[in-house]
Amino acid sequence: MTDKPVPLKPRTLAVQALGADEPVTKGVVPPVHVATTFVRDPDNQYRSGYVYGRPDNATVRQAEAVIAALENAKGAMLFGSGMAAATSVILALEKPSHIVASKVMYWAFRAWLVASARFGHSVDFVDTSDLDAVRKAVKPNETKLVWIETPGNPLWTITDIAAVAEIAHKAGALCAVDSTVATPILKRPLTLGADIVMHSATKFLNGHSDVIAGALACADTEGFWKNIVAVRSQHGATIGPFEAWLLLRGMRTLDMRVRTQTETATQLATRFSHHPNVMGVLYPGLKNHPGHAVAARQMTSGFGGMLSILVKGGERAAIDAAARVDVWKRATSLGGVESLIEHRASVEGPGSPCPPELLRLSAGLEDPDDLFNDLDRALRAANS
Repeated sequence: MTDKPVPLKPRTLAVQALGADEPVTKGVVPPVHVATTFVRDPDNQYRSGYVYGRPDNATVRQAEAVIAALENAKGAMLFGSGMAAATSVILALEKPSHIVASKVMYWAFRAWLVASARFGHSVDFVDTSDLDAVRKAVKPNETKLVWIETPGNPLWTITDIAAVAEIAHKAGALCAVDSTVATPILKRPLTLGADIVMHSATKFLNGHSDVIAGALACADTEGFWKNIVAVRSQHGATIGPFEAWLLLRGMRTLDMRVRTQTETATQLATRFSHHPNVMGVLYPGLKNHPGHAVAARQMTSGFGGMLSILVKGGERAAIDAAARVDVWKRATSLGGVESLIEHRASVEGPGSPCPPELLRLSAGLEDPDDLFNDLDRALRAANS
């Protein structure tokens, strides 16, 4: 009788990159594979499984394997950006298709979806935290995809993945989840019934603000997934080997980073909830957040490193406060080791659901007291 190995936890899988030791030297760090073409066998076959560098790269495949393991997925693919990953799902749909999507979501992808009529699709944006609204929007046999982002950027709305997936499947549609903010450390959408999970790997997965990348993971590698595989190859939407290697390195500390950033965000949300110059805090970890109960059920290890504050004094005070910080960095993006602050309405422009008094905060790895004191000083000065 042989002992069966105990399944490894996500932290171990990520730290050891699935045990990807370099086979020749036995180095604990896997190499960067940069070859673009590979030698055929004498009988004209490719038994190595590598044909051409665009779809075939060992470094990329190793990073994909780690993401698949973290998401408990049957397969995963890396892309040159989060936008490339997300748009590839839409491009893989039959035309015309009806799509239901979260009203609150990453603005650039929302804008792209609005313009997806050029591909023959139609899109309805709804509050996916409202299950009745989702039911009314889904059209049996017409809706082919329900795309949800939860927590939804930058209001951090929460959608019940299991319930929406059930609604989608009953209508004959797939359910895809942008889980960039939660990461597989806090939530695994595929285990809740989703068909596809998407990450802007630029953000928390890499975590060091030095890689542009996107990822998809799937519950089933047959059917629709093969369409996405074809789209990635045909559109050349792949990631480079060095970027994949950096992502692989970044994911080694994913668990520790996300847990620390979550702790910091929770502290900041609690403290700013009582700040005299803040009229509201948007963070699903707060009990007064409308999605708190659902988030607590499906985000099993915390509520993430992102929050937003609503500044008293409106847009002028919010922009002024962001201009006065020293520790926080005024920059777009999120999920890096450095804490970022952004007046999001200025970025999104007309039509954005983002309130003008909102500042989006991405908690990094700095000391929480330093972050609070820096923004506290800026808020008080902006409202003096």
